[in-house]
Amino acid sequence: MEKGITNSRIDALDYIRGFALLGIILVNILALLHTKIPEPNTIDASYQRFLYLFVEGRFYIIFSFLFGVGFYIFITRANAKGKNGFILLLRRLIVLLAFGIIHSMFQPGEALMIYAIYGLITLPFYRVNKLINLTLSIIFIVIFGVMGLKAALTLPLILLGIACGQYRVFENLSQKTKQIAIFTALMSLLSGIGLYIQYHNIPDLPFQNMIIVDEGGLIDQASIFLKLGITVGPIISAFYIGLLLLLLQTRLIQTLLAPLKYYGRMALTNYLGQTAFILLAGNLFHFTANLSYIQTLYLCIVIYVIQIICSLVWLQLFKMGPFEWVWRILTYWKVIPLKNKVNNV
Repeated sequence: MEKGITNSRIDALDYIRGFALLGIILVNILALLHTKIPEPNTIDASYQRFLYLFVEGRFYIIFSFLFGVGFYIFITRANAKGKNGFILLLRRLIVLLAFGIIHSMFQPGEALMIYAIYGLITLPFYRVNKLINLTLSIIFIVIFGVMGLKAALTLPLILLGIACGQYRVFENLSQKTKQIAIFTALMSLLSGIGLYIQYHNIPDLPFQNMIIVDEGGLIDQASIFLKLGITVGPIISAFYIGLLLLLLQTRLIQTLLAPLKYYGRMALTNYLGQTAFILLAGNLFHFTANLSYIQTLYLCIVIYVIQIICSLVWLQLFKMGPFEWVWRILTYWKVIPLKNKVNNV
């Protein structure tokens, strides 16, 4: 095994995945339930502003970045075990693409297909020098961010994740408290500046989530606001990650946030499950096109509670989530035991 390569799971990544799941559903539910634009001067209008300042585009970015980190860790550990990491990851991405295609039938804005396609594109970069990967990723994050190209941002974010994996950013975090604190402070400052600029461009009236460009190339106030949100998104996401990592340096916070770790360990299952719960609630209780913005938040909280409890119970009995298990079987082409050894009789 390569020097410095460990097979132990990096808990911090699971905490961050769980945290990202909390934010992603808040935005996805709006489109899935066809939530109407809020009335002006209402709590729904205020909540919409909150979402597009602090949530929209922030958690999707975190997931894209984590996908790149996981990409690097997967290949590295597979190679260290004497397996062909590239072939295994190729299969893994193809299976993810299949999951995404099926999921898109129910959730048109789903992200798995994009991750799989961009993952295939970035596959060769595993062998590229880490400084080159870091430089390219930052350059294109800035370019795509300034241009307001949200979908395109995923590609350099995955590449940034690969670079951070190469630099082993998430290993031995307990020895990097000072670096994490400096990084978080810097991102906090930049995030504050970015949010200040975006906040002062908030449209007077509630808006739809779409950047509209007229024939003359001009965009309205709402579109300016949304575009600025995309531009500052990576910085705010970096602050969220830094702050969470800093908090996780203490045992107390690790214990208090432990449910997030289990939620994140089943990220694929819970991501797909969020869509299932939302659509089920929409059909059973006639929520589709009938919930206000703030009411979607209440439904999300209910889904959080159900999924986190289910994740805690499931992982006491089994090694991984059900969709993670299927994903692994189709990656390695062999059935892997699902039950925890302590539960096998």
